[in-house]
Amino acid sequence: MKRLRIAIVGAGTGRGQSWLSTLRKLSDRSDLYDFCALCEVIEDRARENPERWGVKAYTDLTVLLKDDRPDVLLNATAPDSNPMATGLAAKHGVHVINEIPIAPTLAIADAMVQIAAEHNVKLEITEQVYLWAREQLKRKTLEAGLIGRPVHARLRYTNKADYHGINGVRMLLGMQATRVLGFGGRVPVPSFVGYEGDRVEEDHWDAAAIEFEGGLTCLFEDPPRGGLSGSWDVHGSEGQWIAGDLYLGAGPERMRYPIQHEYTEIDGEKVLEHCRVDTDPPVVFENPFKDYRASDDDEVSRMELLVGFHRAITEDTEPAYGAANARHDLEILFALRESVARDNTWMELPLTEETALEKRLTEEFKALYGHGPDEVEALATVPFPRGGVRWKVAGWD
Repeated sequence: MKRLRIAIVGAGTGRGQSWLSTLRKLSDRSDLYDFCALCEVIEDRARENPERWGVKAYTDLTVLLKDDRPDVLLNATAPDSNPMATGLAAKHGVHVINEIPIAPTLAIADAMVQIAAEHNVKLEITEQVYLWAREQLKRKTLEAGLIGRPVHARLRYTNKADYHGINGVRMLLGMQATRVLGFGGRVPVPSFVGYEGDRVEEDHWDAAAIEFEGGLTCLFEDPPRGGLSGSWDVHGSEGQWIAGDLYLGAGPERMRYPIQHEYTEIDGEKVLEHCRVDTDPPVVFENPFKDYRASDDDEVSRMELLVGFHRAITEDTEPAYGAANARHDLEILFALRESVARDNTWMELPLTEETALEKRLTEEFKALYGHGPDEVEALATVPFPRGGVRWKVAGWD
C-alpha cells in the first residue's frame, strides 16, 4: 500500500486542531499517510504548532508545495481560501481536500473542478455530517428497509452552515433535489458579536420546500440564531427517524429505539466502539477506525474522508463525497435565496444562470482580498477570516 505524504494548511483553534490530531493518529498508526508539514500564515501559530505535532511549518503555501512536495494538501482554513489552495495544489500536481462549503459561488466551484481536471489531481471536500457514525447507522436502517419507503423529510438547521443539514438529509434519502421554493428575510435579534468582531443586530432567517426526485418534499427551516437546536427527520411508510431516535409502527404499538453509543479504552484513550439501535435484531455500526483510535462520531467521519481519499488516489477512483455532491448541496441554498428574490417562485435545478447573490459574493471577494479567486499566487499569503464573504453578504457560516 502506497504511503502518501500529506500536508495541512491551517493550525487554528477548533476544526484546524481536530484535523491535526486526526492526521497525527493516521500517520502514527496506519500505512496510509505520512503527516509531513503544515502551513499557517499567522506567525504565532506557525511557531507554536510544529513542535506539538512533530512536523515542519511554513508561512507560505507556495514554498511548502515547492520544497516539501506532498502528495496531498488538506486545506483546513476558511472556505474563501479554497480556490487559492486548489489552484496552487493543482499547479504543483498535488491532490487537494478542502473545507466545506466548496466555494463562495458555483462559478468558483466550477473553476476549481476545471483546474483540478486540467492537472489530473483529485479534489475532495470535507463534508463530515453524512459520515458521522450515527448517520452511517441511520443509512444502514434505511437500506435494511426498517422505515419502509421514505416519503417526507424535515430539516431544521440553526447555525447558518445549512449545507451540512442539507447534506445530512440528502445523503440519507440518496436523492438529488429537483426544485426549491424559498422564503426568508432579516429580523432584529438580541445583539451578539459576529465572526469578525462586528456587533450583529439583525439576523437572517431562511425556509424552503425542497422537492426531491419522485416528488418527496423536505421542509427546511433555519430560524434566527437563538436557543433552538438543529435536527433532521426522515419519515417512511413504516416508521421515522426523528433526530437521533428511530420509531417503528404507530399508535400504542409504536416503538422508540434511541441510538446507543458504546466506548472502550485503548492505551488510556477513550475510543468509540460502535453505535446501534436495539431493534430485533439490533442494527450496529462498528467503528472501522478503532485501531487508529477514532474517538467519536466526528473523528470517524474525518478518518472516513482521509481513508477514502487515499483509496481514490491510489486506485484512481472518485472521492467518496466529491465536488459534484458539494456543489449540489450549495446550489440548493443559492436556489432558495434566488426564489426569495423572485417573490417566492419555484427554482428548477440545476440552476442555469448565475444568481444575484453569487454576483454580490464575487464582488465582495475582490473587494475584501484585493484579488479575484483565480489569482491564486497573489492569495497564497492572505489570512482568510473565518466568516469571509459568505458571512458579510449572506449571513451564512
